[in-house]
Amino acid sequence: MQPDHVREAFDMATASCEGCRSGDGFSVPLRMAFQPIVDVSRRAVFAYEALVRGQAGEGAAAVLAEVTPENRYAFDQKCRVAAITKAAELGLADEGAFVSINFLPNAVYEPDVCIKLTLATARKVGFPTRQIIFEFTEDEQIDSAHLGGIIATYKRLGFKTAIDDFGAGYSGLNLLAKFQPDIVKLDMGLIRNVDTDRIRRALVAGVVRICRDIGVEVLAEGIETMGEYLALTDMGIDLQQGYLFARPALEQLATPVWPQSPSLASANVAAA
Repeated sequence: MQPDHVREAFDMATASCEGCRSGDGFSVPLRMAFQPIVDVSRRAVFAYEALVRGQAGEGAAAVLAEVTPENRYAFDQKCRVAAITKAAELGLADEGAFVSINFLPNAVYEPDVCIKLTLATARKVGFPTRQIIFEFTEDEQIDSAHLGGIIATYKRLGFKTAIDDFGAGYSGLNLLAKFQPDIVKLDMGLIRNVDTDRIRRALVAGVVRICRDIGVEVLAEGIETMGEYLALTDMGIDLQQGYLFARPALEQLATPVWPQSPSLASANVAAA
């Protein structure tokens, strides 16, 4: 059952904006793949990120190539519906995990109105809104006041929010100074070789300190090696995502592979 404030928000959001077509304006068929985000301290799945794929499983680029300024609202809405519907079908919420959905801030015209299909879909399939994370990337130029309105609305409705690809876009720390999402996802460009690259390690450690001070959780994405995993874990980053644990699985919930514990791995290295 959805919380009262969520039901009320949906019932009140009766206005519509031009182009609100429930995803019907984007005709390209799409499916969803799910990649786990793990909590290494608990050895449990924290969330599954929903990643868009083509009808035959083609990568996201094939679908995104069809997105235009004219159809991006419909695309954004269609992805939300597909992600929530498939997550519910797979029983994702039953595992206590979140579903993390990427969205396009520039496709959200009025936050209170454009969220109504998301709320209606969650209600229809019985997916708890408190277990939904919305990710936005900082590599898209966004009006800061508009983005602030979206984040405030989503938080009021009980969703979690995350900055994706942090460190790869336009705004960086300036964006974080204005808005404090629940989670910051460090871009894989910062993560790659963090165990051997002194500069990257210093930058990541600095972001971790800042986020702790302001109450924002850090998530490292794009982890591919044991060395990266050990270095990030030593920095206290519990939320991790990458091929080291599992690749995205088309319309399935991939089971993560757990690396050795840091203490055991370090002991093995010292003994070698």
